[in-house]
Formats: sequence, C-alpha cells, structure tokens
Amino acid sequence: MRKHTSGLVRVLAIGAAATALLVGVSGCASNSNLPAAPVVASTANYNYLVGPGDTLNITVWRNPELSLTVPVRPDGKVSAPLVDELVAQGKTSSEIARDVEKALGKFVRDPVVTVIVTNFVGPYSEQIRVVGEATKPQFLPYKQKMTVMDVMIAVGGLTDFADGNKATIVRAAESNKRY
Repeated sequence: MRKHTSGLVRVLAIGAAATALLVGVSGCASNSNLPAAPVVASTANYNYLVGPGDTLNITVWRNPELSLTVPVRPDGKVSAPLVDELVAQGKTSSEIARDVEKALGKFVRDPVVTVIVTNFVGPYSEQIRVVGEATKPQFLPYKQKMTVMDVMIAVGGLTDFADGNKATIVRAAESNKRY
C-alpha cells in the first residue's frame, strides 16, 4: 500500500505588482500560526506585461513589408525589419509599439505601429508554476483576478497520492509571507 505524500504540490503565482502565491496544494488545513488571507490580491489598473515566449503581431500601417509576427526571445528582446533588437520584456504592447515607431522613424515617415500579443506567457514574475502531486504539473500565465481554484482546474487537480488536507500560500510581494 502506498503512503499519501504530504504537501508535494506547490503553486507559485506571481501576479500584478509582483504578487507571489505559493500553495502546498494539498488542501486547506487550519493553522492558528498563519495570518488570514489578504482581501485583495489584484489591482484595478493592471496592465499585461510582455515576457519571453510571448508572440507579438507587429503591424506597421501602410507598410506590410515591415509588419510581421515575432516571438519574444528568452533574453526578452525582439527583432524586426529595420529594428535590430528591441527590449520587449516587462513592457506593455503600447510601450513596445511606441518603441518600434521611434526606431522606424529613422527610415519611415510618421510610422503608425500596433502591437498585439497573440500568445501569452508573460514575464517570469507573472507566471504560476505548479509542480509535485498535480495531475499535469506546468506553468501558467497569470491572469487578473485568477484564483487558486482556477489554477487547480488548469492543472487537472491533485493526484490520488496527494494529501488534500494541508495548504500553504506564500506571497512574494509580501516578503514571502505565509498564509
């Protein structure tokens, strides 16, 4: 007979404003040593930040030869025609569009650029990592107002050998405070 594993599933989520969520996803056992969970984890003015692995659709109005879809490289940069390297990591799509316009301004009169993120991975600071006794351990991009339940659904829940009665949430934004 196999023993149940205690606290092997860990979920690390770092969301808007560098909020981290570490869950020893095994359940919700009460522990009087831990403070109450925070009331609010997301902010109203959240903007998605581009990260390595995202895919960007860069459109230059009236210049289809300069328009293309590019991946954000592991170093956080993108390359496009007439734009050797441009840092994309940690910026919004609008900020990247303004940077591309500035770079293209040397070659094209009044470029109008639109950047649309088409594949979301996000920066490492805004990814949720699930390992251990999850059915499908993986990383997920953070989404505003995402809950632990959303994460557990995405990873298919717990395996038969996870201890579902213990959980710990750690928020990196609060100096790794445990809940």
